[in-house]
Amino acid sequence: MEKRPIGTPGNLRLITFLLVLGLVVFLLVQLFQTSSPRTNTFSYSHFLEQVRAGKVAEVVIQGAKIEGVLKTGERFSTQGPPESSPAYSELIGILDAQGVSIQFQSSSGASWFLTLLGYVLPVILVIAFWSWMMRRMQGTNAFSFTQSRAKLVTKEYTKVTFKDVAGIDEVLEEVREIVDYLRDPGRFARLGAKIPKGILLVGPPGTGKTLLARAIAGEAGVPFFSISGSDFVEMFVGVGAARVRDMFQKAKANAPCIVFIDELDAVGRKRGAGIGGGHDEREQTLNQLLAEMDGFEGDTGVIVLAATNRPDVLDPALLRPGRFDRKIVVPPPDLHGREAILRVHTRGKKLAPDVDLSLLARRTPGFVGADLENLCNEAALLAARKNKPAIEMADFEEALERVITGLARKGMYIKEEERRRIAYHEAGHALVSKLVPNADPILKVTIVPRGMGALGYALQLPAEDRYLLTKSELMDRLAVLLGGRAAEEVVFGDQTTGAAEDLKHATELAKRMVVEYGMSEELGPLSLGKERTNVFLGEEIVKSDEHSEELTAAIDREIRRIVLEAYSRAKDLVSRYRGALDRVAEELLRRETLDKEDVDRLLSDLAPQPVG
Repeated sequence: MEKRPIGTPGNLRLITFLLVLGLVVFLLVQLFQTSSPRTNTFSYSHFLEQVRAGKVAEVVIQGAKIEGVLKTGERFSTQGPPESSPAYSELIGILDAQGVSIQFQSSSGASWFLTLLGYVLPVILVIAFWSWMMRRMQGTNAFSFTQSRAKLVTKEYTKVTFKDVAGIDEVLEEVREIVDYLRDPGRFARLGAKIPKGILLVGPPGTGKTLLARAIAGEAGVPFFSISGSDFVEMFVGVGAARVRDMFQKAKANAPCIVFIDELDAVGRKRGAGIGGGHDEREQTLNQLLAEMDGFEGDTGVIVLAATNRPDVLDPALLRPGRFDRKIVVPPPDLHGREAILRVHTRGKKLAPDVDLSLLARRTPGFVGADLENLCNEAALLAARKNKPAIEMADFEEALERVITGLARKGMYIKEEERRRIAYHEAGHALVSKLVPNADPILKVTIVPRGMGALGYALQLPAEDRYLLTKSELMDRLAVLLGGRAAEEVVFGDQTTGAAEDLKHATELAKRMVVEYGMSEELGPLSLGKERTNVFLGEEIVKSDEHSEELTAAIDREIRRIVLEAYSRAKDLVSRYRGALDRVAEELLRRETLDKEDVDRLLSDLAPQPVG
């Protein structure tokens, strides 16, 4: 086993701890010694009477001070004669004659020292503990509170490289330029090219912005300082600005290097949006960051890399040329990108022969890298829970359901009448989806409760990635959303609260058709959904109130008309094909879950119906 020298920080901390512990024990011993049982004070004459009566068991003589214990156990003290007087010798003789046990103690100055130590030692311990806590919080010196918390990441520290980043090939080409410049800046200097001072990675959460930064750290071979935007701002005014200065001083001292600021919006929001005006701590930090980036020389070799998913709230001064010159969008992966990401995340996992990653990629539209990583991990956990030798396709499908809809609540008790309503509700979604021409195919229909409030669901997934939707396709989506409510009303003649989420999504979609997509026949091709984002409150969106009350009423009428038109269409389809609805509902009641093949078999005699 490796032995550490005595002077190492670990051993010094241990020695200090043992010394403090010893002092505490010593103090406790002194306190226990001083807190002796109650002692009575005798006069000297009364003491002599007790001795001659044979009632004294033992005494301790310290100069003229006498302490002792009676045979009854009572403790006492008295003031005797001086050691130089004849009475002192006479007292010793009387004690010997009565058989009293005698102990002599030297009357030195140790007692006052111990008394003083008992008062001073607690103060010393409190000061030592306070100093130790301050060093733990602030570092090794009193000024480290204002030092940057950026972590220096070396190539040996991170194992992530560009091989671990998939699905964003165009973005990789952009960032490779940074690595090439840091490795061989002369190749760019010969042509008079200047590398951007700042590069901003923009994209939704989970698309791989931070992973991309870690890969750059693994590939660049230069110092890489990583820090989060929230690490700059503290409750003390001026600390954030001091940390920004310290970070850039360290970066310039280690140039060429990369400074990566994650979650830039935590410190880079628009000035003037906070309650504290232009003098609050966050804005001072932002001002210092702007000044440092503007003060860069072209050949310093320091590149600032930042990531955010809220570019709309950033201060415009951050985004101008000369600061963050280049903005790289990191989008959600497409079909081929998702398959490549799945291959990366299943690289160290044992897969069964039936696993089809291309099929999984088709079934996960809209999933980002973090979602796909979570999907692979959930599938591995499910396979391990069942003690399987490898991860099967069934595990991935079950994991996909868990990720999308939540955990199945198979133990939840539902009355038979409610189960029947739920079955017809989900069968209505499946039936309308089969009958409208532009609906996404049904992957699974179930009446097993999942997640927080879903008593059942009809899972639809598009067959391919879609970037444009027509008005007829949106109307078909509305009809499918309202198919469950229509089935309940046709079969039971009543309505329940089970369609609340469907109505919410249908109303939101109809609103977007009117105010954003210009798909209203009455209002025409107008964009009325101008939004302004409150940069201080974050995600709050306030609709513009620039149009008149008459136009607002027209918008409400159009939204209502579109929703009612889709509901009337869904209700008509459910009524016309009531037999097919009964078949699906009865099969759901019997088996609880139907997959795509089951639904196609039950509705094989149906074909999509045209509108009208």
